[in-house]
Amino acid sequence: MKLKKNIAVSESGFIFNPGTGDSFSVNEIGAEIIRLLQENKPISDISAAISSKYEVEKNQMEKDMDDFISLLFSFNLLER
Repeated sequence: MKLKKNIAVSESGFIFNPGTGDSFSVNEIGAEIIRLLQENKPISDISAAISSKYEVEKNQMEKDMDDFISLLFSFNLLER
């Protein structure tokens, strides 16, 4: 899965979908996940990178990642 091509993302975590006119803000970790998705990194690699950088337990990170990815899909920001 990857971020849709037309989605604009700032370094500060501001996300804009020009197709819908919707905008969103994410925190530092959310912005990092978005950046890694833009680089077409697999979800498993993103989870591992975030877990090690922020010292989050693997199970908690997987749950949080699933929730975040679900939100991105619900806001029409991701494609499979």
